Order: sequence, then structure tokens, then C-alpha cells
Amino acid sequence: MTAVNIVRFRVKPGYEQQFIDAHRKARSGFKGFGGGWLVKTGDQTFCFVGQWNSFQSLVNARPEMISLLDEMRGMLEDLGGGLGVTDPVSGEAVVKITPKKAAKKRAARKPKRARRRKH
Repeated sequence: MTAVNIVRFRVKPGYEQQFIDAHRKARSGFKGFGGGWLVKTGDQTFCFVGQWNSFQSLVNARPEMISLLDEMRGMLEDLGGGLGVTDPVSGEAVVKITPKKAAKKRAARKPKRARRRKH
């Protein structure tokens, strides 16, 4: 079953582009990682959404993910409430929501006949 991790961050003023660039340059060698997105959710706020082949793949990659985070930790503000600089959540996907397929085009209509001009 596919798993997903979501991590919320708040970047220190003046570090937004550096934070974005660090994610662009990051090339994951995480086994079972299916890709992800860095999402800008507001001024200085971001979420990372990662997709994994299995929850166990995500669990196995946590030490490496923490190591990657350590490289960016100096760019992040404490979120408060005892969270530290990240607010991570993860779990197994239980429902996949897909867009509706486009309605099939109607059968091609007969071409209109050209009108004859009356002389």
C-alpha cells in the first residue's frame, strides 16, 4: 500500500529561496521513495509531501531524512508548541482519489452540405 509523509516548515526571513534551492538540489536515494512536492503554503511556510511504495520504506528512510533535515535546520524557525522546526505526519494511503475521466466525444456528426447559391 502506498504511504505518504507530510512535513510542515516555517523558514526564517530571508531564507526562502535558499530553502527552495536546497530541495531542488536534493536527490533522494531513499529506497521506495516515489517522489514528492515542496509546497509553498504562505509567507515563509512550506509543506513537503512525499510518496512512498510502502510504509516500511518510509520508516527505513527516516534516519536519512533526518540527516537531510539537519542540513537545512539553520534555515528554519521553531514552530512553537513544543514542535521544534518541523511538524511531521505520515501514514498509509487508504483512498486514492482520481479525477473523472473526460466524457467520450460524441460520434462525429455528418459534415454539413455546402449551400448552393441561387443565380
